[in-house]
Amino acid sequence: MPSFTHILFPVDFSARCDGAVPFVEDMASRNGAKVTLLSTAHPFYPAVMEAPLIDPQELLQELKATLDAAFTGCFTGLEVSRIALLGEPAQEIANWVRTHGVDLVMMPSHGYGPFRQLLLGSVTAKVLHDVPCAVWTTAHTGALPDLKHLALKKILCSVDATPESANVMRFAAALAHNVGADLRFVNVVPGIEAWPERQMDIEFEEQLRENAKQRIEELLASLKIDAPFCVAVGPVADSVAEEAERHGADLLVIGRGAIHGTLGRLRTHAYGLIRLSPCPVLRSWLPSTSRLFEAFDLYPNTVFSWPGVAMSRGTHECVRHVACGSA
Repeated sequence: MPSFTHILFPVDFSARCDGAVPFVEDMASRNGAKVTLLSTAHPFYPAVMEAPLIDPQELLQELKATLDAAFTGCFTGLEVSRIALLGEPAQEIANWVRTHGVDLVMMPSHGYGPFRQLLLGSVTAKVLHDVPCAVWTTAHTGALPDLKHLALKKILCSVDATPESANVMRFAAALAHNVGADLRFVNVVPGIEAWPERQMDIEFEEQLRENAKQRIEELLASLKIDAPFCVAVGPVADSVAEEAERHGADLLVIGRGAIHGTLGRLRTHAYGLIRLSPCPVLRSWLPSTSRLFEAFDLYPNTVFSWPGVAMSRGTHECVRHVACGSA
């Protein structure tokens, strides 16, 4: 990932959206990226009526006017376009990403009050699940994003010490190099709490820690990445959040995870990491072979591209056969 070239900033005119603007400006300036401000409106159809409550074209014109008047003093010196659309927000965002060469979506999560802070906004959750590019989101609290994180001096990357983590580690290393940030990795071994003999717990946890440490050292060596790391024991999301707080991280990088599983749209650990992070979170995107297949299956008529590679459904079967040893 040499740099981001096209940033999509979904706009909902909320205070948290306003608070994300400095981060979008900063990321675009660092990378020389163009910015697309995209806002959507969903026509409301009452159950007893066949026609929408408000004329869709009137709604669209009002949305365009509001968007054109927003952030007029921002994004100075950057290439900016403003797009207003009718439709379901998450779907329109995903469509725009895959048809307009977007490589980063930046949008805040929404969490207000004790209950709401337990939930990601539905649009943010769907975007994290659906879009084939990196996604940045703010710390999931009721407060506005802390501008101290604009410095982007320290990046923490959460990995699970499996071969699948290689893509996340490459992504984080390239990002840290591009922005001149210090990079640190963290892996968390879930603690063993249910065993009756605590001494056995401690010995077993220490063995798990040593095994994870060895696997991460091997991954770093194979990827030629020189960065410190630590292995913690405990609840995954809590431990990563504590590590981010301890080291003053300005950004937490996480992997996409197995988010097509039967337990929901967003993998449990990823959900918790975003919810508890004390700093903005960037869900990485460097497609592995399996994720490339997944993307083609979701969007069969789309050409996907990333540094040095462009591929469409026409080359999909060839890739699958090579990967499976059939070619």
